[in-house]
Amino acid sequence: MPNQSSIAVCSKTFSNTSILVEELKKCFSNLEFNYEKDLDGDELVAFIGEAKGAIVALEKIDNYILDRCPNLEVIVKYGVGLDNLDLASCKRHNVRVGWTGGTNRLSVAEMTIGFMLALSRNLFRSSLELKWGLWNKNGGLQLSGRTVGIIGVGNVGKEVIRLLKPFNCRIMVNDIINQDDYYQAQGVKEASKEQILKEAEIISLHMPLNSDTKHFINETTLALIRPDAYIINTARGPLVDYSTLKDSLLNKKVAGFATDVYDEEPPKDKELLSFDNVICTPHIGGNSKEAVFAMGMSAIDHLKQYFIV
Repeated sequence: MPNQSSIAVCSKTFSNTSILVEELKKCFSNLEFNYEKDLDGDELVAFIGEAKGAIVALEKIDNYILDRCPNLEVIVKYGVGLDNLDLASCKRHNVRVGWTGGTNRLSVAEMTIGFMLALSRNLFRSSLELKWGLWNKNGGLQLSGRTVGIIGVGNVGKEVIRLLKPFNCRIMVNDIINQDDYYQAQGVKEASKEQILKEAEIISLHMPLNSDTKHFINETTLALIRPDAYIINTARGPLVDYSTLKDSLLNKKVAGFATDVYDEEPPKDKELLSFDNVICTPHIGGNSKEAVFAMGMSAIDHLKQYFIV
């Protein structure tokens, strides 16, 4: 018989994924689903209500929310990043956090490789030009043999390194954690962030978002990047200061940019989206069908471990 603990499914993506809803219903009977809109602030408080458990994706859970949801015992993450959860406030309110890192790493890493290929081989711009009636046979450069800089060597960064193997790229890496044995085994070169920015032809960001990494791409760091380099962000939008990046793109100080994430989602900066040297997707890096199922089942498993097992 399904457990009767009250669960608020705050994520509209989870709520609208029928296979996950059916799996959740096998385990729990007292469920509330958000089908229509992104929730925050008082709307999120009202939706959670008296629930004991909550499934969240990008919804912000902070002290304001937790103060007003005193029955909440556990929050489980549908996704991998934790920057939307105030972990200190959760601890103060004795609210357990259920989370498994890396469940969508292959999905994000595949998109990253896709961006690398699309930028290098001029696939996006040439597709646009042909739609505009221009027959411009500019095939760009091969990805094979190029210098790729990976900043942040966690679950996704490691998967990108694995997928790059057949391309025989020179791979430069940087992470705050010492991973010398891994770097040696993979044949990649550890380097400072400054070295990567100066030397890499493709710079791929895989860092967590925190006070130290916010606006990592800024006026100072952009000045170090070579004008034929591409920047890729499949991690978190605020890693990039978009106002200064736009200037660099317009003035050919950077060759191109590909992003799946934004400082506001959906993005309101239509100028950036209009650039023909910018590839933009609506935060779908971790949303392959396989990754969606894996993230959802992880969230369900954490609820089962708390309320049932």
